[in-house]
Amino acid sequence: MSNPFSDLLNSIFKKTGVSVLGIDIGTSAIKIVQISRKNGRAVLETYGELALGPYAGKSIGEATNLPPEKISEALGDLIREKEVNITTRVCGISIPFASSLVFVIEMPAIPLKQLTPMIPIEARKYIPVPISEVTLDWVVIPKDKSSEFEHGQKNNPDIAVTAISKVEVLIVALHNETINRYKEIIQKNSLDASFFEIEIFSNMRSVLDQEVAPVMIIDIGANSTKLFIVERGILRSSHMINSGSQNITNSLSKSMGISATEAEILKREKGISGVAGGIGIKDIINITLSYIFSEANHIILAFQKKYNKNVSKVILVGGGSALKGIVDIAKLSFQTEVVCGDPFAKVLAPAFLENILKETGPEFSVAVGVALRRLQEMD
Repeated sequence: MSNPFSDLLNSIFKKTGVSVLGIDIGTSAIKIVQISRKNGRAVLETYGELALGPYAGKSIGEATNLPPEKISEALGDLIREKEVNITTRVCGISIPFASSLVFVIEMPAIPLKQLTPMIPIEARKYIPVPISEVTLDWVVIPKDKSSEFEHGQKNNPDIAVTAISKVEVLIVALHNETINRYKEIIQKNSLDASFFEIEIFSNMRSVLDQEVAPVMIIDIGANSTKLFIVERGILRSSHMINSGSQNITNSLSKSMGISATEAEILKREKGISGVAGGIGIKDIINITLSYIFSEANHIILAFQKKYNKNVSKVILVGGGSALKGIVDIAKLSFQTEVVCGDPFAKVLAPAFLENILKETGPEFSVAVGVALRRLQEMD
């Protein structure tokens, strides 16, 4: 699917300065967003999407496991698509969460200079391959001082000393082979990419503002769903379950005796309230959604028990969250606010496209987040 509004966008917002791309290579589609800076605001220039199913002999919407050369071909086709009208090769690229390892470890609360050489040694215990085969990054999670005082010093000074003797460190590991695969994709398309970013961090940048209280992001992809809890801009919990929007399509196909292509069209066009052949599809769709939301609730409860904090909001992103009526279903499963992510709210676009971009937004949250980071680098 390409973007029919690119010419209109480009005519309304004349390019000022360097344009940048955010590229999200998923299992079922590639999404791309081009933005630039105008009067201190990020401006949307164009965006587009290309299904990967046909490149693997599958239907649109189906998950794939394409080799780098096929992904390069698909990305090149999207970049050259006239309706999308990409005009720059300056970009950032996201890497799927499944291709990374993200975890939190506890370390002694010692000066950073002493802590730095200790972290790779401790992280090695959690990484199933030799440490020399991965690229490692990490950040110390800031302490919640008010929480420390409330649960520690205020009640028992001796407990407080013990509580602050440890710090949590967020570790991110990428296998070097994964990085090399993406470098190959970049080179074949003559792209100027200054970084690779794991998709959760792109999502955080595009859909979060200044939330202080913990927030859960549910990223519903084609064959998996990623569940993240973020607090004060820091990733505190991350999980992945092997169920996504493709499971909904497969269930519709089997239950209604229709092809996967027909089921995908039915799902996208009708959503939760859809009816086909006199049969309502809500109950069929709910089989997958109930499982996803149940798992999310287990993670929320575990977080609340560990940190004694409530999750204040659930944000839905990813292609699966574009399903019509999904927010209403989700609200029945969570005892907190539920919204769809609106990454295009972070960029300037024509007012008459507002509704379209809100509907499309959840699918492009990663691409927008990557583009925003690349634009920040250009300032």
